[in-house]
Amino acid sequence: MTCKKFYVALLHWEFIYVITAFNLAYPITPWRFKLFCMPPNTTYDLLLPAGISKNTSNLSGHYEAVVEAKFNSSGTYFSNLSFKTTFPCCFWSEQDKNCSAPGDNIDKKAFVSTVNSLVFQQIGANWNIQCWMKEDLKLFICYMESLFKNSVKNYDLKVHLLYVLPEVLEESPLVPQKGSFQLVQCNCSVHECCECHVPVPTAKLNYTLFIYLKIAYGGVVFQSPLMSVQPINIVKPDPPLGLHMEITDSGNLKVSWSSPTLVPFQLQYQVKYSENSTTSMRKTDEIVSATSLLLDSVLPGSSYEVQVRGKRLDGPGIWSDWSTPLIFTTQDVIYFPPKILTSVGSNVSFHCIYKNENKIVSSKKIVWWMNLAEKIPESQYNVINDHVSKVTFPNLNATKPRGKFTYDAVYCCNEYECPHRYAELYVIDANIKISCETDGYLTKMTCRWSTNATQSLVGSTLQLRYHRSRLYCSDVPSIHAISEPKDCHLQRDGFYECIFQPIFLLSGYTMWIRINHSLGSLDSIPTCVIPDSVVKPLPPSRVKAEFTVKTGLLKISWEKPLFPENNLQFQIRYGLSRNEVQWKRYDVYDAKSKSASFPVPDLCAVYATQVRCKRLDGLGYWSNWSIPAYTVVMDINVPVRGPEVWRIIDEDTTKKERNVTLLWKPLMKNDSLCSVRRYMVKHHTSQNGTWSEDVGNHTKFTFLWTEQTHTVTVLAVNSIGASFANFNLTFSWPMSKVNIVKSLSAYPLNSSCVILSWKLLPSDYNLMYFILEWKILNEDNEIKWLRIPSSVKKYYVHDYFIPIEKYQFSLYPIFMEGVGKPKIINSFTQDNIGKHQNDAGLYIIVPIIISSSILLLGTLLMSHQRMKKLFWEDVPNPKNCSWAQGLNFQKKMPDTKEPLCGC
Repeated sequence: MTCKKFYVALLHWEFIYVITAFNLAYPITPWRFKLFCMPPNTTYDLLLPAGISKNTSNLSGHYEAVVEAKFNSSGTYFSNLSFKTTFPCCFWSEQDKNCSAPGDNIDKKAFVSTVNSLVFQQIGANWNIQCWMKEDLKLFICYMESLFKNSVKNYDLKVHLLYVLPEVLEESPLVPQKGSFQLVQCNCSVHECCECHVPVPTAKLNYTLFIYLKIAYGGVVFQSPLMSVQPINIVKPDPPLGLHMEITDSGNLKVSWSSPTLVPFQLQYQVKYSENSTTSMRKTDEIVSATSLLLDSVLPGSSYEVQVRGKRLDGPGIWSDWSTPLIFTTQDVIYFPPKILTSVGSNVSFHCIYKNENKIVSSKKIVWWMNLAEKIPESQYNVINDHVSKVTFPNLNATKPRGKFTYDAVYCCNEYECPHRYAELYVIDANIKISCETDGYLTKMTCRWSTNATQSLVGSTLQLRYHRSRLYCSDVPSIHAISEPKDCHLQRDGFYECIFQPIFLLSGYTMWIRINHSLGSLDSIPTCVIPDSVVKPLPPSRVKAEFTVKTGLLKISWEKPLFPENNLQFQIRYGLSRNEVQWKRYDVYDAKSKSASFPVPDLCAVYATQVRCKRLDGLGYWSNWSIPAYTVVMDINVPVRGPEVWRIIDEDTTKKERNVTLLWKPLMKNDSLCSVRRYMVKHHTSQNGTWSEDVGNHTKFTFLWTEQTHTVTVLAVNSIGASFANFNLTFSWPMSKVNIVKSLSAYPLNSSCVILSWKLLPSDYNLMYFILEWKILNEDNEIKWLRIPSSVKKYYVHDYFIPIEKYQFSLYPIFMEGVGKPKIINSFTQDNIGKHQNDAGLYIIVPIIISSSILLLGTLLMSHQRMKKLFWEDVPNPKNCSWAQGLNFQKKMPDTKEPLCGC
């Protein structure tokens, strides 16, 4: 620590005297006081230089120079002084003009010691002292420095402070005994200045602190009188913070600052400032109780310097140190504010003072421009006074970045030119949407917001702030004066995410985003969220999908989540299980429902199903979809019917036996519901009765027909049972001779279709249906067959027919009593084909024939034109060629060497 050198005149001797009582304590004042240490019985004349009277009151710096010279010439040493000798000191201050010194309890021998007074002057036994309490109210400090500049530097300086802080607060504290003092060693520098620290508990700031000093220097010990102070009365604040100068809308200079944060009382402030302009210079200072001061009108091209210090407003205290000087310089054109940060839709204003060639331009002659490209309408101007002009921008839109410029430049100009300086206008979209979601366990709320709206504002920071009300939200959310910040973390999707945990379900959380920038701060439009109203429930559990037995409906069942306790609605989605499911949805609004059933087109397919839920009143969010549940393909009922049955008969005429091979086609899924595990053949004869045979999953079965009449029925069997509706086929020798088919004709339409028509004879038998079978003659191919209703007389058979092959067509009438005699043809019918083509039953063929004819005719015409063109390119025109006249070009012409001429 570097000591300041104080040069003061020697005190007049009549102000110095000795107090012989130690039971009085010198009150420490908030200002500096002086400590003088002189030996007793010493004539103060010895201190005065020759030629200066002891009554002289004007002791100037000349004395110090003389004494300094005398010190340098003195050869006095102090080896003859006892280190145990303690010399008393006294205080003197300009306020009380008295001096006090220790008394009776000091060793009396010290008062009779005779030492040349120049010794004490030479070792510097005169001190400036000031004590104060730090602003943090934890440390008491005494600072002392030498009054005189001495030449002797080889003596060690040691200072000790002894103090007592009583345990109990008393109205009239007694002076403590000397043995009760605690010792603190002070920190001293080579420049003869020391600093002593005494810790003071906060609870004892109003107690009386007793202290005194012991100074050991060059083998001599000095002791100060007893001192007392209440630490709270000499608090020294820290210098004011955040000193700032700005220009107000009216063109005045405003100085503002912040109060130190630790002082427990209100402060007063002293402001000193100077103004230096091209026309004048002035200095002044003022004392105020506020943290700001409005100075005079600001002038372009001027420089202002300001400092501030603080002191307790009511009661004693010490002035703080001066703040760091702040210098504010104005340009020839002053914009205030020079930069504005605002949000979309707001109204802002700029002011300016313009000095051109050392002359301030009248505000009535000022015009405003935007980006030097657009003159701002005069309707937006406003004259504040003779020198201050104002322009207002209403309902602002977001600033569009222009290259590296993210602001609009606003120029204040005179009638003829614009300066190169401008004001900056930043307009950003602060409408940041905040969305919140409470988890299904009702333990936390997650809020998210995007940063896209503020990407153009470089150097800004965003912070979510909130205020929680006890119950619900207000109708119009507003930014609350008391708010808390919330830590949010940037996610990979560009959104910030903040988590509130724990939460109060029915409290209203008012939130907004604060955009902080060096130009200022902006707040987004606040929104209020009640956690109970933004719940995203857990998905339903134990989801099960199945087809109901007998009814064949898709049934979905689930369990409601435990939270929330509100009534819930449910939504089901289902679809065939594929790589990409085509979902269909089904809504359930009954809060008590735990299942739903509905029809689906395919009962024998695997369906994927999922369920989600949401509050029935519409608040909150849909839950996630549940884990998919899948149906299992299984039989839901017995097959709808048995298979259609036909037979092949292998007759042995010698044994009069017939082997019958039954044929049937596998059932489709819709008829089998949904599978067939096996087939059963039931037999019924007049002699042997009824029996059944299990043929497994085969589609052929051969048995021996020996009875006159033999009826068979093929049943389809699945996991539930056998089919009820089945096809019966009766084999009867008498019925096999019954012929009711008069004629059968087959007409080939193309290679994939043959038209069959037939005529019947009158009959008394109950005709049920026809069986039509066909096969290629002279080959062992399997027969193909179809069941045709009894009312049909013409039928289109679709198959692949080979034109060069011969086919056999057989038509069997099927009666309830048995299979009748078939009508068989071995070739296609050739006669009367035109009649059948013109038959009304062939109306489907006629459009095809007409369209084919039109296409054929068009093809012929195009071919004719092409042939005509090719022909006349080679044959000369008789009108143009004399040698070709009279020749018949339909006959072959002999070779000629003459060239053909063109047309």
